[in-house]
Amino acid sequence: MIDLALLLPKLVGSTGTNPEMEEVAVKIAWGRAAGAGLRRLAVPFRLHQKTLIVCVDDAIWQKQLQSMGPELVSRINQLLGRGLVDFIEFRIDPATLSQTRGKALAGGKDARRHALQPIPAELVSAASSINDRDLRERFVRAAENCIARRESRSSAK
Repeated sequence: MIDLALLLPKLVGSTGTNPEMEEVAVKIAWGRAAGAGLRRLAVPFRLHQKTLIVCVDDAIWQKQLQSMGPELVSRINQLLGRGLVDFIEFRIDPATLSQTRGKALAGGKDARRHALQPIPAELVSAASSINDRDLRERFVRAAENCIARRESRSSAK
C-alpha cells in the first residue's frame, strides 16, 4: 500500500482550490505531523481560512501544544507541499475530543486498530472526484468498512 502522506501534495494540487479537500488533506497531514502520541490527545476539528482548529481536553494541553504550534505548522505545510496552514488554534473542547474517541473505540479492538491505519491513496483519489460532500463522506465510510471487514476476515484465518 502506498503511504498517503507521500501523495498529499499531488492530491492537493489536483483538486485546485477545493476547500473541503484542502481540509481533509490538512487533517491527514496533522495526523502525520503530530504523531501517534498527539493524535489521541488533540483532534483536528476544522480548517478555517488558513487556521487549523484543533480540539484538546484542557488548558494544560492547550498551553503545551501552543508552544509546539509553529513547528507543527511547518511540518504540515511541508507534508502538503504548500502553505495551507498559517496558524493552529488549540481549543479546549473535551466534548468533541471524547466524541471522536468514542467513534474510534465503538467497535472495540478492531476499530481502534483500523482508526489508526492510513486511508488508501486510491480511496482518497476516487473520493476527490465526488462533488457532493455527503455522498463523498458516505463513499469513504463504506469503502473503509469494506476494507476493515476484508482485513478482519483475513486475520481470522
